Amino acid sequence: MKILTTLLWLSATLSLSAQNASIRGQLQSKTGEAVAFANLGLYRAADGSLFKAAASDEAGIFDMKGLSEGSYFLKASALGFDNFEQSGIQLQENQRLDLGVQQLNAAAINLEAVTVKASRVMVEIKPDRTIFNVDGTINSAGSDAITLLRKAPSVTVDNNDNISVLGRSGVLLYIDGKRLPLTGEDLTNYLQSLPAEQIDRIEIITNPGAKYEAEGNAGIIDIRLKRDKSIGANGSVNTTYSQGFYHRANLSGSGNYRNKRFNTFGTASVGNGAGFNNMDFYSYLNGIVQDEINRRNNDWDNFNYRVGTDFFLGKQHTLGFLVSGANSNRIGRGLNRITLAQETTPNLIDSILVATTTENHQREQQTYNLNYRFDNTKGRSLNVDLDYGNYLNYNKRYQPNRYYNATEDVLLTEIINSFDTPSDIDIFTFQVDYEDKLWGGTMSAGTKFSQVISDNTFLFFDEPNGFPIRNDSSSNLFKYDERVYAGYINYAHALGKKWNFSAGLRAEQTNAKGDLQTFLPELEKPPVLFNYLSWFPSAGLTWEPSENHSFALNGGRRINRPDYNVLNPFNNQLSQLSYEKGNPYLRPEIVNNLELGYTLAHRYNFKLAYSRTTDQITRLIAPDTADIRAGYITWDNLASQTVYSINASVPVQIFKWWNLFCNASAAYQDNQADYGEGGVVDVQAYTYNIFQQHTFDLPLGIKGEVSGFFSGPGIWGGVFIYESSWGLNLGLQRKFLHERLNVRLSADDIFYETGWDGYSDFNGLYSYGSGRWDSRRISLSVGYRFGNDNVKSRKRNTGMETEAGRVGGD
Repeated sequence: MKILTTLLWLSATLSLSAQNASIRGQLQSKTGEAVAFANLGLYRAADGSLFKAAASDEAGIFDMKGLSEGSYFLKASALGFDNFEQSGIQLQENQRLDLGVQQLNAAAINLEAVTVKASRVMVEIKPDRTIFNVDGTINSAGSDAITLLRKAPSVTVDNNDNISVLGRSGVLLYIDGKRLPLTGEDLTNYLQSLPAEQIDRIEIITNPGAKYEAEGNAGIIDIRLKRDKSIGANGSVNTTYSQGFYHRANLSGSGNYRNKRFNTFGTASVGNGAGFNNMDFYSYLNGIVQDEINRRNNDWDNFNYRVGTDFFLGKQHTLGFLVSGANSNRIGRGLNRITLAQETTPNLIDSILVATTTENHQREQQTYNLNYRFDNTKGRSLNVDLDYGNYLNYNKRYQPNRYYNATEDVLLTEIINSFDTPSDIDIFTFQVDYEDKLWGGTMSAGTKFSQVISDNTFLFFDEPNGFPIRNDSSSNLFKYDERVYAGYINYAHALGKKWNFSAGLRAEQTNAKGDLQTFLPELEKPPVLFNYLSWFPSAGLTWEPSENHSFALNGGRRINRPDYNVLNPFNNQLSQLSYEKGNPYLRPEIVNNLELGYTLAHRYNFKLAYSRTTDQITRLIAPDTADIRAGYITWDNLASQTVYSINASVPVQIFKWWNLFCNASAAYQDNQADYGEGGVVDVQAYTYNIFQQHTFDLPLGIKGEVSGFFSGPGIWGGVFIYESSWGLNLGLQRKFLHERLNVRLSADDIFYETGWDGYSDFNGLYSYGSGRWDSRRISLSVGYRFGNDNVKSRKRNTGMETEAGRVGGD
């Protein structure tokens, strides 16, 4: 099997076809007006297959690059014009063919535009971001957002579902350009409830400019949901059934109606399923050996929706609103079993702790957005966003802790606890972005105010006689109020024909207060206050010495502020001997990033990156000083973290019917800290990750996909060193009824190797662990599209879209 996997990885080294030619031109009407946003398709003359798709810009100019030597014909279509075709195009290697001005005849009647249909590549590399196109990929069937992130290039999801990019932690998650305020388990549950069928693409922005908020050391991951832009009434329905150890099912639908005056749209999804997460640890601490088993099963159901309308107030003004919501219910059952023995006699068991947990977790989410956008189509734009979001979480747990003798047939002690831990999060944001032409370049400026109010209740109960009694020494109320006032300015300008530069500066004033309220006066502590002004410069320089070579140098400074989940100091326990607690004295971490990118022939992309973080907030595993048998997970500031990384993305057409995309990344990470009394972190590791996706055009109109990854060793948090893992996925797709009916069959992690293994050694606690979850699955997805979906809108006919405003900023 290793030979098969190796052959898949080595296929990326096959010879590449030279694709250095280009075709450009301009589309005009008979009266000399530019034909903007026309669809163009370049087809091979030999078999009529589509080779390249493009669109004309606002001036009607099109430029197709990265073309191979050969014979072609060109087609163009636009609303209000007859279809255009030019045949007999002969391209030589490295030729730059200029077709000049091509005139389109006005249609006698309003004909439907012909849309060039071509499959999007799975991964696109842009100067400022990597785009992971999810919609239409076969292996996304039956997945959810957290599963897709595990497959995304340069992204790593660890055993606690913490997300990192290019070896850097501290990623900020967005949904449709809006920051998602959830963290920890709340974030994981939300991403698991978001079905892949609702996701269009995932944008990975490793070095955001001044326009984006400075939060997020590793940058931003923006999950873009599907949204139809077609004229008339359109929609789709999709159902998916997935079976692993447990089942998952989802039913979703979307629809929109669009004309020249407005566009109204909506999506809804309902799903249910079950899953598991198993973790095992073998630990040495304070002369004690622990053999720990964690088993967690859960059943869940969820519902989410989005509805909105954009009103086109003339050709330059758009007013829109968007409402979204989600509800989920999760029933969890957990088992934590720890055998205790002396390190000198590890085979002689002293006692066994068995903690069983029953959990009921409910989540309710509502968000509202009001957006206004002005765009004169000549470089001047104004975008205003007003947002409010409310996130309610209800969580109740019941947990008996029972100590047994070595043979587990005599109950020694029983301690029963229960927990009630609701949270209520309110988020308010107001943002204004302005852009205009200035001094031959583009100037942008804006301001943003955001406030996050988080009310968290942690009630700990003892139940000695079956009746809950609140334990006031272990219960608390924690309120976190964070306000950020931000402003930015950015300027971009071309320095001749080959050089471009951009520079920006963002300022953020942070006022935050963490107020811990206890039920016993002797446990009261003063509020934790943050009040600081931070400056975040960013700059970029691009150089294109020739048509097929371009370089980009980008640098910036970012921040990661501690949130309410990692600040609350009270214990959240799996059992009496295994728990997690926050740190109210965490400082914000600051990172400086530098990236150098190179693009060859507009297709092959390479990137070198360097980052240095001070006061990095990291997850540590440590022994409990009060109970020598117990270990816990907490958060602390590292003195520094340094990461060097390299990334390469290479698309290859092996044969006409076989295409390959390969993304490979490698990083060196160095973590340093000294907490005193033996608490030293001095950890270095090399890590690498290879992702490949093969697509095949098979007989009978069937498409096939083979995708997989191999991840080398690396570091999670501050001290946990994980070992290598890999996964392989298969998929088939067939479309029917004029491509309106789409049937997909996929198999994920077919060799069940996606789990994790690793160890940590910190402050007297050595622990080796491993984990597995329900990753091996077979999924069947059936979707149907209806309506007039082949008529695409044009900005010149329907006004500017609110989407343009929503994607441009935070």
